[in-house]
Amino acid sequence: MTAEPQEAPKIWRGRFFEDFEVGDVFRSRLGRTVTEVDNIWFTCLTMNTNQMHFNTDYSKGTRFGKPLVNSCLTLAIIAGLSVPDTSENGTANLGWTDIKLPNPVFAGDTLYAESEILGLRESSSRPNVGIVSLRTRGINQDGVVIMEYLRTFMCYRRDAPEVQDQFPKVESDWTVGEPG
Repeated sequence: MTAEPQEAPKIWRGRFFEDFEVGDVFRSRLGRTVTEVDNIWFTCLTMNTNQMHFNTDYSKGTRFGKPLVNSCLTLAIIAGLSVPDTSENGTANLGWTDIKLPNPVFAGDTLYAESEILGLRESSSRPNVGIVSLRTRGINQDGVVIMEYLRTFMCYRRDAPEVQDQFPKVESDWTVGEPG
């Protein structure tokens, strides 16, 4: 069975708590190629002194034969790739568990994210949000799973005051082009 194509929304505001159903699967629309510069900058920024991430000569003597991408950078990229589909309207992460790194990531790999909604529940303390539980995996350009984890976050409801349109009011008319 093929799903009917849906018309793109005129205004994309992300998904809200009410938009999720258990079993929904979201695949990142974009991929992200990790570069050597990304890896070195992230490693230096986080003060990670493991030479495996920034010393090519050192890493030649390891079983990988070249520098590994810092796993915290990999986690950040996979999480970021999943945000437009899952937590763009999230207000707080509540937990990350079971992070697994079954295969290495190297500079030049292109990463994608796939997430599945595992659970939904009302917030007992905050009426403007619900609790979303999901699993996410990172996949490289060859279809190899490079990361998996579980995450739980609070997600705003569609009518929450915190997510109402924040676009500034414009007082002036357009000065270029004509419609049509």
